[in-house]
Amino acid sequence: MDLTRIDAPNNVHRFYRLEIMPGLFGDWSLVREWGRIGQPGQVRVDWFDTEAAAKDARFDIQMQKAKRGYE
Repeated sequence: MDLTRIDAPNNVHRFYRLEIMPGLFGDWSLVREWGRIGQPGQVRVDWFDTEAAAKDARFDIQMQKAKRGYE
């Protein structure tokens, strides 16, 4: 899932990417990448025991970002 926040008058051009991926041992990861559009971003990986837990975390982060203007 890709989210963007663009506010040209204030020179804000940001992206936030969320991806759920299976691990090797039955666990699940939520990979987050964020930064300025057109530049490499920072990456963070959080691990969860179930896919449902990873999806819940992704939804929570998506709602936080929506409050900050990401679409």
